Amino acid sequence: MRMRKKKNLVPRMEACAHWLTEDPCAMRGRWRELMPAAREVRVELGCGKGRFTADTAAAEPDVLLIAVEKVPDAMVVAMERVRNAGLENVRFIDADAAALPEMFAPGEVDRIYINFCDPWPKSNQKKRRLTHGSFLKQYRKVLKPGGQIHFKTDNDKLFEWSLKEFPPSGFALSEVTTDLHADGPVGVMTDYEARFYGESKNINRCVATMVDRVEPETEE
Repeated sequence: MRMRKKKNLVPRMEACAHWLTEDPCAMRGRWRELMPAAREVRVELGCGKGRFTADTAAAEPDVLLIAVEKVPDAMVVAMERVRNAGLENVRFIDADAAALPEMFAPGEVDRIYINFCDPWPKSNQKKRRLTHGSFLKQYRKVLKPGGQIHFKTDNDKLFEWSLKEFPPSGFALSEVTTDLHADGPVGVMTDYEARFYGESKNINRCVATMVDRVEPETEE
């Protein structure tokens, strides 16, 4: 469903300019300069309206969180949430997930969050899924050794498919569950997740840890 155009979008964005990184490529290799004492640098792909972003940043003030969002009408809500909470450990960027290596240096990212991404359900759309091997290859270029991807989705088919994508791309799976909140709420929720939980919809989650990977030899 397309998000309704926000009124006064431009002035609202301008009011939150402090939290927006206009040229993320210029920050490649320099993100920790924004927060030298940061314990980790994490990236959230598709932050939406920012409930997860703001709550995670508030819960872990020693972590620098870079939130990626391509829809301005969603980003402005997320930015206002962060501004209103007085959080200084968050920055927002308008970018594509495939471009992460242009914005982050090798090993600069400790963790990537992928929460409730578009499932692109048709078979001819699978390369657009954020857990496709081609995207995982790009994530490997910016994650530190042992870095992690935390993945959540309400789409059972996408989750089952994704579990088969991670290992061949050099990621070891752990904390795999198809009903994260079976015994009550667990962890920080997104807006979508809170709604799904209220509707008793199961939530799938896993952690994918980057491990050493030997590229297959090519035949001469």
